[in-house]
Amino acid sequence: MSAAEIIEGATQDVLLLCDHASNAVPADIDLGIAPELLDNHIAIDIGAAAVTRALAARLDCPAILATVSRLVIDLHREPDHIGLIPHRSDGHLIPGNESVDKPARIARFHAPYHRLLRTRIRAQRPRLILSIHSFTPCLEHGGTDRPWQVGVLYNRDTRAAHPAVKFLQDRGYVTGDNEPYSGRLLNATLNRHAEGQGIPSVAIEIRNDLIRDDAGAEAWAGVLADLARHLTNIL
Repeated sequence: MSAAEIIEGATQDVLLLCDHASNAVPADIDLGIAPELLDNHIAIDIGAAAVTRALAARLDCPAILATVSRLVIDLHREPDHIGLIPHRSDGHLIPGNESVDKPARIARFHAPYHRLLRTRIRAQRPRLILSIHSFTPCLEHGGTDRPWQVGVLYNRDTRAAHPAVKFLQDRGYVTGDNEPYSGRLLNATLNRHAEGQGIPSVAIEIRNDLIRDDAGAEAWAGVLADLARHLTNIL
């Protein structure tokens, strides 16, 4: 299994990332869960890959999409994060991860993925990095309804984030400013590869009921293409 799927593009101003694009589990890894859970939000950001591919096509820009489920290893976590290899996710036990060889799994999946990102970003030096995610309208266990259609997540660098929030709000979208969770707490990929390199960035979270089908993914790719053009014009 390769570290990531890479989509090439002629325009180098923007780079798209999709850490939770896949629900794939290698044949030699047994998570010990019901197969249908792999279609659930705990295994994949539903619709995020489709939006990323459609957005890359609209912008003619590169994109990097992860190729392994976050139930195998969460590529959007630091190597020492407690949730890197989840033992439980939204109330579901992941028994196959209880006795995992953590260093081996990091070496197999996490390290190559982030090396690839580092190499690509150093070579391309985009003006803007957009990380595409999706969130569930309500967690299965202990969750409350999430009213936002889209969230803009960021840590310390607000150069792209604050204009992105305004852009989406001005167009009538119910927009979360560091919601449904804070990028100040969970922003591992962009902290390392964007903020850490001085490149403006933002993580976009789209509510997954809006992008479960091709029409929804295409519609949101159009919204984000307009957003990306706006941001690259003002940054």
